[in-house]
Amino acid sequence: MSEGELRGQGGQQRLVCDFCGQEVPRVRRVALDADYNRLQTPHRLQYACYLCSRKKEEQRLGLERG
Repeated sequence: MSEGELRGQGGQQRLVCDFCGQEVPRVRRVALDADYNRLQTPHRLQYACYLCSRKKEEQRLGLERG
């Protein structure tokens, strides 16, 4: 996995969100959507926990509440 680290804990590996730094059981990476394509744009791969992913998606779609 790229920047999203894996940390071992008692035989169990946990993923780390690249945005908030929290250890989580799952991370996400949105690379394609209707008018969104991160597969062709050079960038550092980053993985987000559920909450950070949701926040990033709301920002990207202009739905974030201030």
